[in-house]
Amino acid sequence: MGTITILPETTKNPITLMGQRAGVCWGGNVEDPEKNYKRGMDCIISGHGRVMEYVNVEMIIAGYSARVEREWYTHIGGSPTRLQSSTRYINYAGRGFDYIIPPSIQNNKEALEKYQALMAHINEECRALQEDYGIPKEDVANGLPLGMTASIVDKRNLRSLTEMSHQRMCNRAYWEYRQLFGDIRKAPSEYSEEWRWIADNLFMPKCDYFGYCSETRPCGKPVSGVPKMPRP
Repeated sequence: MGTITILPETTKNPITLMGQRAGVCWGGNVEDPEKNYKRGMDCIISGHGRVMEYVNVEMIIAGYSARVEREWYTHIGGSPTRLQSSTRYINYAGRGFDYIIPPSIQNNKEALEKYQALMAHINEECRALQEDYGIPKEDVANGLPLGMTASIVDKRNLRSLTEMSHQRMCNRAYWEYRQLFGDIRKAPSEYSEEWRWIADNLFMPKCDYFGYCSETRPCGKPVSGVPKMPRP
């Protein structure tokens, strides 16, 4: 569906960096990368999440709906920041817009035709408002649908991203958000070996991570009672 691009400003070796930062507080040797790595792992296993806030994650999230990107913004812990495709400066009415098709519609031929007709109608009316009536594109943008795709540049820390995965990889999360986070889980794992370990061991639904479900309305997925979070 969409694409996740990890930017070079992202911390290359996050576990080592965490150990280096913690070593300052512990009076340890922060010049030895191996000791820093072991110390970083110890912080993760011990649940000392504060050091995760020193790990920088910057990425471009493109091709997902404006709707799911609005939900992405609700995770504000750790002072993240982001930029989104501008509906004021980008001429969506003139060039048209791409949009997301939910599986429930994609798998229903008649519903798909209705949905595509709806999007074509919105696009045509927006074009007419701008070109035939001279309405500024930033005002026409009020008619754009939440299902249209957009791009954002996101900057946050590892703690924010990890805690987000516990909530948004849950079966009760919206289908597009689960797909988005599945893509986000894959992208940094290709960035470095340390990121691959983090993606495999930290990014997962909270029921898997903690071994139990805290939702008042669980999805019904069997819970083992045994957490998958790293252990010594």
